[in-house]
Amino acid sequence: MDNINSPSTDKITELQEKLFSTKKPLPIISELGSLGEDGLDVLMSFLEKEGDRPTPAVGEAYIELYLAKSPKIGEFLQENFPEGIIPLKSERNIDYSPIQQALVQRKFQEADRLTLLKRCELAGEQAMQRKWIYFTEVENFPSTDLKTMDQLWYCYSQGKFGFSVQRKIWLSLGQDFPKLWTKIGWKKGNLWTRYPNEFIWDLNAPVGHLPLSNQLRGVREFASLMNHPAWKESEKK
Repeated sequence: MDNINSPSTDKITELQEKLFSTKKPLPIISELGSLGEDGLDVLMSFLEKEGDRPTPAVGEAYIELYLAKSPKIGEFLQENFPEGIIPLKSERNIDYSPIQQALVQRKFQEADRLTLLKRCELAGEQAMQRKWIYFTEVENFPSTDLKTMDQLWYCYSQGKFGFSVQRKIWLSLGQDFPKLWTKIGWKKGNLWTRYPNEFIWDLNAPVGHLPLSNQLRGVREFASLMNHPAWKESEKK
């Protein structure tokens, strides 16, 4: 006798068909992730087909599978995606896997801390000692490394977070930084959002809320990040 708690074959088939045809797959991925082994099997098929083109949907499917903690799924992920879905490219031999691990586990505050750490590492030994970055150091960041960090945030946040997301909002506001601070939740009225308790460390945060940048030191470092050639290269494609 069928288990009354098991999803019907028809339901799984319907969701599978929608997943491979819809332009808005995220809700379907979440639903499949909640339907047990049959739903997770569909997500494995989805990753097999789409996993070489990282998107927020691919990232969400990977997270659902990773968090399932199934030996079978663990073997699948290790065999097919041993380093996750994002190629961790770096021109300066920086290891970005700790950021990926934190994001996959939805530990956004930890991922944010690691992102600042890796940016300091990218800037050099002096930046690592002072634990913050000069705008002139940002200008010299390799595009490859910035794109790797951005992709990690973008693909593992349902498309809500990342430097490129912040830049898109900034451009839509006429490059007006005061408007941007309010829009992404870094400032309320005349008051800066206080770190860490007033920031929102989950997907309920405003679009573009993360990763953070220390605006108390002025806008130049973040402005350099928003104007970096990495984004202009991507926008030309």
